[in-house]
Amino acid sequence: MQREDIERLRERVSCAVALEQAGFEIDLKESTRRAVKFRRGGDIIIVTHEGRGWFDPLSDRKGDVFALIGFLQPGDFRATLTAVGALAGVQPLQPTWRPRTSRRTAPEITARWSARPLLRQGARAHDYLSRIRAIPRPVLQQAIDGRLIRQGPSGSAWFAHHNDEGKICGWEERGPLWRGFSSGGTKTLFRFGNRSGGRLCVTEAAIDALSLSALEGRRADTLYASTAGGWSPATEGAVTLLAGGLDLVVAATDRNSQGEAYADKLRQIASRQDCGFQRLRPIAGDWNEDLQQRREWEEG
Repeated sequence: MQREDIERLRERVSCAVALEQAGFEIDLKESTRRAVKFRRGGDIIIVTHEGRGWFDPLSDRKGDVFALIGFLQPGDFRATLTAVGALAGVQPLQPTWRPRTSRRTAPEITARWSARPLLRQGARAHDYLSRIRAIPRPVLQQAIDGRLIRQGPSGSAWFAHHNDEGKICGWEERGPLWRGFSSGGTKTLFRFGNRSGGRLCVTEAAIDALSLSALEGRRADTLYASTAGGWSPATEGAVTLLAGGLDLVVAATDRNSQGEAYADKLRQIASRQDCGFQRLRPIAGDWNEDLQQRREWEEG
């Protein structure tokens, strides 16, 4: 087959079709227009570039439809060509993306956030963070002074996510019986610490960001951030913008395969922005576990 024929085949076959044929299903809740998440059991594949590209968020696998077929059906290139050719012109059985009808407007998000009281000592949410999660009171007070944490229902705490203009666009929700993200909100970054410092530490949860700050003694040169356990285009854009004016990006994600995948994304951003990079791993699974273990050691 000539190179021109291979290129033509690459344009005609969608990675979404290959995944559907292999038994993957779209996770519409976690998909966006530019990044469509497919699941099959514990396997996850993200389709990008309007079906022409893909990557595995839990490993370094990525590429075009030929690489995808080679991954799904291991064999020589001739077998891969045959398998791709059999899918030429086939359209995805499911829509690759549709907008979320539940997306709330900015005024609604702002109103819901403002309606909740700021975190205060004596509240159930404060007790949960300080006693159960072991976050020191000075760290919590700094976050309260920055108006970053509000009290949610059932003793939960809400951690603000702001866009690059400083406007509230969503929040992480954590409590003894609940964890999630604001319905209709947008994940960007929870930001705590020195916004003009030269060092950015990116974690996967706001509680981890506060925990790492406590473990490091609230470094004055650092902005601690959380992606809320996801990686949206808005998150990548926010990190990229910040990295452009920084000396060092620190991937302080969890000690597991997903944490390594996020760390690789941060490494790539730092490289593109000509910024220093460091991988910082917790001793346990995440930074809050480390913080709780430190408190147990100190009390013991």
